[in-house]
Amino acid sequence: MTNNYARGQHDTRPWGTWEVIDCGEGFCVKRITVNAGGILSLQLHHYRAEHWIIVAGTATIILGERQLEKKQSESVYIPVETKHRIQNNTDAPLIFIEVQTGENLDENDIVRFEDKYGRAK
Repeated sequence: MTNNYARGQHDTRPWGTWEVIDCGEGFCVKRITVNAGGILSLQLHHYRAEHWIIVAGTATIILGERQLEKKQSESVYIPVETKHRIQNNTDAPLIFIEVQTGENLDENDIVRFEDKYGRAK
């Protein structure tokens, strides 16, 4: 199992911020805030699945070939090897909890296809 995260770790990204709430072998829980108009890269993971629970705001989510809208208390499961993206098309912050599970939870398991901020490979 690979996991470089630690409780309390946080980072600022072009689209917003994330903070690790808890971590252990095979799982990591993050609180993620997406700024108004922010969008994460279209990506997939080879070794981890994710479950997103919306706690504030409205999310527009790409999950495979589908586009979904999720609001407070709604959630979505992203299986391993599934292209996905979350964006905030509103004027208020979007906050969600991300639960990662799998054998590799490191940033090196992100395959980016499109990225507004020039990070796609």
